[in-house]
Amino acid sequence: MKNLAWDLYAQFLEVARHGGLSGAGKSTGLSPATLGRKMLDLEAEIGRPLFLRSRTGYRLTPDGETLMAFCLEMEGIVRNMSGWACAQERPPLVRLACGTWMARFLLASLLPQSLGDRCRLDLVIGERRANLAHRQSDIGIRAFEPQEPNLAASMLGEVAYAAYRAGDRDVPLPVIAVAEEEALSAYLRFPHRIWPERIGLVVSRPSSLLDAVKAGAGIAVLPCFVGDLEEGLRREGGEIAELRHRQWIVMNNEDRHRREIRAVVDRATELVRNSADLFAGQRGHTTRQI
Repeated sequence: MKNLAWDLYAQFLEVARHGGLSGAGKSTGLSPATLGRKMLDLEAEIGRPLFLRSRTGYRLTPDGETLMAFCLEMEGIVRNMSGWACAQERPPLVRLACGTWMARFLLASLLPQSLGDRCRLDLVIGERRANLAHRQSDIGIRAFEPQEPNLAASMLGEVAYAAYRAGDRDVPLPVIAVAEEEALSAYLRFPHRIWPERIGLVVSRPSSLLDAVKAGAGIAVLPCFVGDLEEGLRREGGEIAELRHRQWIVMNNEDRHRREIRAVVDRATELVRNSADLFAGQRGHTTRQI
């Protein structure tokens, strides 16, 4: 087998991470057809099948999994070399993946500014779980303890949820929910499961729930660390106990001692734990029985 350029292995990683050619095409800037040919060339050079191809995407074979593990190690080395080479020019970049409301909290707590010149922060916001095993992010904040053996985790505390409305008038209001196909978290699925007949407004993303409630459009389930801080909002009923969960900050075992990773983890942990009562729904609030 001849020596292959790292670019081809990096493209292989993107196809493996996205489970197909379309998503990998967006991240690499190459067309799906070009990537497909390159993956065939890579398999021919290595002499082993790397993917199981189907209409639903590309799934790694055992040999593909082995190659991906090697490539992830190589990617880490390349990233560390690049960071070392650029250390005098720009601070290293740290990718932190978290949900809509945690991102809002960290930004309001001035997390990026408090890191000083130790690193730059790439905040990856979304409701889907961050895949740290494939190094799509350096740090993730999750609603459950990770089971992957290569990840290190620290519990941040508990998160409580309640339904919220705006104003003091006790007029009947419809329930506001995120579209079912976007309801990836338990609190987003709750209205569809418990109050389907009361849903009168559907929005496409979680951040719009708060906007709609503040506008008086209805009642929505929100984390207490969001709803309890909003002036003019009050709880519609008490805490929704079944939605309470623990929260974890997660990082790759091999990266957890890197100076820039440690700086972000330590600062984010401090900010969240200092507001443990807020996250647990224990700060003062006004409640109307539902």
